[in-house]
Amino acid sequence: MRTDTARPAIALASGGGRGVQGRGHARTGRRARRRVNPLPALVLLLFAAFFVLPVLWLLLAATKTDDQLVHNNPLSFGSLHALRANWHALTGYQDDAIFTWLRNSAVYSFFALLITVCVAVPAGYALAMTEFRGRRTLLIATLVVMLMPNATLVVPLFLEVNAVHLIGSMWSIVLPYSFYPFGVYLTYIYFSTALPRELLDAARLDGCSEFGVFRLVALPLAAPVIALVGFFGFVANWTNYYLPYVMLPQSNQFPVQVGLGTLLDSVPQFNPTAGSLEVQRPELALATLLAITPVLIVFLFAQRFLVAGMLAGATKD
Repeated sequence: MRTDTARPAIALASGGGRGVQGRGHARTGRRARRRVNPLPALVLLLFAAFFVLPVLWLLLAATKTDDQLVHNNPLSFGSLHALRANWHALTGYQDDAIFTWLRNSAVYSFFALLITVCVAVPAGYALAMTEFRGRRTLLIATLVVMLMPNATLVVPLFLEVNAVHLIGSMWSIVLPYSFYPFGVYLTYIYFSTALPRELLDAARLDGCSEFGVFRLVALPLAAPVIALVGFFGFVANWTNYYLPYVMLPQSNQFPVQVGLGTLLDSVPQFNPTAGSLEVQRPELALATLLAITPVLIVFLFAQRFLVAGMLAGATKD
């Protein structure tokens, strides 16, 4: 009897051991599944280094003399004295030309952006929410123009602006900048996917005109896409080089991008015929930092709206 009663206990103990062993294998399997593949993280790290290192070099280059820039460690800090000397040399170039160029860029970009928002948002709303003859053709034409490189449009734009005698004026830059098909496409996508048509129909039933529906209902809900169009339009205007280079003949009319090209032509290492108005490479790096600072400031203030605009319509209830 003692032997018979011991057998179930032994069987239970062995079964419990197998159960514990099975749970141990399950935990080991879960640990194996939890192991993260390091390859994606390594690829992201390589891409981050590819983009971060040049920016870091640019920041440090402004703190060095030209000799230190060539012979010292590329990622070493120079000195505050060299930074001040580069600043004084840059601001003294052609009687503070760098500030004139920055002011011109701000004026051109602001006026063009104002017109862009006033035109692109209603156009995108009309393409998304109304039906009219030629709507599909107009949308296709917007996409085609959006895909064309800006440099291909410089010559026809020059001929058009020259025909109305605006070459050399501020409007020769502002008006072509204001035509921003990518902004029209962004607002079209936003209103098509993120704005409920039932809400607009309810406003129409309450007696709103089509313009009233747009102004009172659609426009207040379009803050994310307006910020998105504004940011991309500002960046496109600020970084445009070819159009101002062709349209503006005088140095005091240049935006900062064309001004950077002038500075580059004055660096002896890039242009041996630079003459007396020589610019050293650290000064050029400092000018580049000044040129990108406004874009960074705009991005920092607008990033919350940018994220909301880019995610609009991504999910539906």
